[in-house]
Amino acid sequence: MKNTISFRVADFIKNYPPFNEIKLKDLEELSQEIKIIYKVRDAVIFDEDEKAHEYFYMVHKGAVALSRNADNEIVDLCDEGDIFGLRPLMANEDYKIGAKAYEESILYAIPISNFKVFTKSREGVSNFLMESFASNTRNPYSVGRKGKLFQESPEISVTPPTNDLLDLQSVNYSKKLVSCAPDATIKAVATNMTKKKVGAMLVLKDKLPSGIITDKDLRNKIATGKFPITARAKDIMSSPVITYPTKMTLAQAQMAMMKSGISHLCLTQDGTPNTEAIGIISKHDIMLELGNNPAVLMKAINRARKLKKIKRIRHSIMSLLKGYLAQNIPLTLISKIITELNDACIKRVINISLNKIDSTPPVKFAWLALGSQGRSEQLLHTDQDNALIFEDVPEDELGNTKKYFIELSKRVTKGLHEIGYEYCPAEMMASNPEWCLSLTEWKERTQHWITNPGKDEVLLSSIFFDYNHTYGNQDLVQQLTAHILSTTQKYPIFFVHLASGALQNPSPSGFFRSFLVEEDGAHKDFFDLKRRALMPLVEGARVLVLSNQVKSINNTAERFEKLAEIEPNNQELFLACSYATKALLKFRTKQGLLHNDSGRFISLDTLSKEEKIKLKRTFKTIKELQELLKIRFKVANLVG
Repeated sequence: MKNTISFRVADFIKNYPPFNEIKLKDLEELSQEIKIIYKVRDAVIFDEDEKAHEYFYMVHKGAVALSRNADNEIVDLCDEGDIFGLRPLMANEDYKIGAKAYEESILYAIPISNFKVFTKSREGVSNFLMESFASNTRNPYSVGRKGKLFQESPEISVTPPTNDLLDLQSVNYSKKLVSCAPDATIKAVATNMTKKKVGAMLVLKDKLPSGIITDKDLRNKIATGKFPITARAKDIMSSPVITYPTKMTLAQAQMAMMKSGISHLCLTQDGTPNTEAIGIISKHDIMLELGNNPAVLMKAINRARKLKKIKRIRHSIMSLLKGYLAQNIPLTLISKIITELNDACIKRVINISLNKIDSTPPVKFAWLALGSQGRSEQLLHTDQDNALIFEDVPEDELGNTKKYFIELSKRVTKGLHEIGYEYCPAEMMASNPEWCLSLTEWKERTQHWITNPGKDEVLLSSIFFDYNHTYGNQDLVQQLTAHILSTTQKYPIFFVHLASGALQNPSPSGFFRSFLVEEDGAHKDFFDLKRRALMPLVEGARVLVLSNQVKSINNTAERFEKLAEIEPNNQELFLACSYATKALLKFRTKQGLLHNDSGRFISLDTLSKEEKIKLKRTFKTIKELQELLKIRFKVANLVG
């Protein structure tokens, strides 16, 4: 009869490197020698310079902090599935860093003497251990690993969107190659091309591309009688085949076709005819991709005269988003491009609405995007949050002026609804008279929120204070921003209430950092990615930038990056927050596209172990940020 405990240990460790390189039968034998250790928070596992143990360790539940020096500087955090304490296994030396339980934890102690045999017999095991020992880190936010979470590439700086983005956009190509041998008859080739509905046939010799036959070849060489239908593929094929590597951008494909005067490109493993063919690109493929190019979409938006046209363009924007995510383009760039296109759609709706009103605006005004759109984080189709500011007018003109802008706002919000933005359930839209005010009225409204920070006022300000100028007069927005920053500095108690509100979001994890899911309602047993993970970061960034008098930066990740500049002592934490924000937003967007919803509520059963671990790693950063907010704004001392 199997040892139930050791069987469970083997079932757990088999999913993580280096144990995934070992046969299950061997793991089950090894697991019988593994000790299970329970540690309370802050319990020492081993100290720096301590004599080496006979074991190295794996985290089963909880987390372990690795620290160095007398100041207990944390150099890394080990999560579920991470191993640590490798020095006695690799170098036969005393420990150079200390380890203690960062929270209540269960550890597996793996005996070095029993494990060593696998380091000699399994190359994958030894390579992993050497890399782990050499890198000395598992923190996904450490300097050497920035941007790796959820395969996020290092960020690049580029201004969106221009024709230069053709150089970033990869073309989709057909991986289902239709091919024939050089001796195949033209009749067979034509029949197969008709059956498969393709415009080109690749001729392969020993699995390598030898030539290509296109519709043009059939017209020019067969239909004209130059060659009989009984001729062979090698007689009419174009050769040699022009080949390129699979990682080809839209611009490169266009240039290659123009340069060679051809309509099809063959893609091979290394880009030469000497390796196996992988795919084929046609001019038709290029034309389809051009339709989803941001520069082309921007022109189409600006030319649109009807809302139906803009709605169709927004579908193309979603296709572009899917393509960028599939290509793993950095989220910072994706957000900028999609935000620019969404803003252009909103501007076009406003222009169309203005044209439908007989009279021109009585005074200057500005349209504000609020919430996720204001933060340039609205990648999916969600509801609309917006507001309108208009220039101050004499008291006797206020009524008619406001009437005009409410009428305009109703047309705009209706138009936004028609192109895919749902109405805000709480009516936080410019069509609501409460969100369509003069500059002075907005100053008074925001001052009331700041000086009387009750629960409702904090909620309203948290939504409104992420506004971004979308259309109209920029100076009105700048005046309001200056007023808000000035007022918050005079009433610092507001930051305490704002920080308190930021800490009200439910924790993402519970005992042993298991995911906390919704206990009732329509989304029972689902994980609320927005409230439990994203919002603590969003709201933490907001209160910190306001308290630091930072203006004109609304994006959460960019706010944290600016905070890292302002506060070098907290640089590591703020950069971790920035990367966690981008990782979570990217994850939510992918989930939303996959399930055709907002991506907010996640069924944990649909996630892989790797995805769950990566999500949990962001929870550490959230917890550290919340601790900073509590200390800095003395939230624990807030009464009532």
